Amino acid sequence: MNPKYALVHEWLTPKATGGSELVVQEILKHVDADLYALIDFESVNPKSYLYQRKIGTTFLQHFPFAESGVQKYLPFLPLAIEQLDLRQYDVILSSSHAVAKGVLTAPHQMHVCYCHAPMRYAWDLTFDYLRSSKLGQGLAGIPTRYLLHRLRQWDVISANRVDHFIANSKTTARRIWRYYRRSAKVIYPPVDVDRFPFNSAKQDFYVTVSRLVSYKKISLIVQAFNQLGLPLVVIGGGAELKHLQHIAQPNVQILGWQPDEVVNEYLSQAKAFIYAAYEDFGIAPVEAQACGTPVIAFGAGGTLETVRDVRQHGSQGTGILFSEQTEQAVIEAVQIFETYQPVFEPAVARSHALYFRADRFKQQYLSFLETAYREFQAKNT
Repeated sequence: MNPKYALVHEWLTPKATGGSELVVQEILKHVDADLYALIDFESVNPKSYLYQRKIGTTFLQHFPFAESGVQKYLPFLPLAIEQLDLRQYDVILSSSHAVAKGVLTAPHQMHVCYCHAPMRYAWDLTFDYLRSSKLGQGLAGIPTRYLLHRLRQWDVISANRVDHFIANSKTTARRIWRYYRRSAKVIYPPVDVDRFPFNSAKQDFYVTVSRLVSYKKISLIVQAFNQLGLPLVVIGGGAELKHLQHIAQPNVQILGWQPDEVVNEYLSQAKAFIYAAYEDFGIAPVEAQACGTPVIAFGAGGTLETVRDVRQHGSQGTGILFSEQTEQAVIEAVQIFETYQPVFEPAVARSHALYFRADRFKQQYLSFLETAYREFQAKNT
């Protein structure tokens, strides 16, 4: 008899379109699973692949303004995820970057968590969160710090409900070990490489594509290019859009949100893609390489696994990595790239991106599930 699957993700909204949602979409292509989330506003979205799908949700679904960001109800997230009744399933799959892994399971159920990141605002981004938020300052900071303390406790406890962790990168696997003392199998997330057009003929401009939020460090990139005077195109929407438009010099174009076909055109024609964020994986640099476009990126986290620095890899290099999130570091990296530009081969970047293709994810993920469930059954018979 085939096992009955449930798949749990944090939230499903039209604004949530990142790498974790792509993993959910890919899993559902190959596993017949019922879907659950804290909130769901995708099943009523005619443009979504989840349109009219039955999705189980929690009491947060009915909270005011939940669609615009359930994170505002942070103290309730652990409680809410524990209210999902999944007793009818044999295998629980979670796609987690916050609390999805915390669902309650029974001894007869196997739980496999694909972890995009341990809850970052409770761990490595705690002090950034406290500095940037009004709730982290003064007297208000005391209950906020206590809340984060309790979240860390719950996060470790809930990690013990998982039978097997899968990490989206070696960086995430190390963080899982650091915070939970659990080992994790690394399976890189799927990148739809075929969606991105390969182009060996590059034009004289740089590009970055991102949500325009503070941790993506787009303002840092813009300020660096203000000093360089080189042409830069910035694509994306978000809270920093107006600020970026205000500080950008004439050599920097802020295009805001653009449809996929426009994004792909700029990605495939740019001389290089600029990336200054710290991500546990970071799908955008791989998408740029799929277009044959080299990457200039902050050399920490996932980019250490997805971008090959030309200074170490020579003709097999796919980019330049810089070591600090500063304007000067970006400036120096761009200047180094200008020197090394003749070395880069677009076909090499494309070939490297193929390593992260969706069918590779499918094979590795399904193989892991099959082996894990066979071993789980053997131990429980």
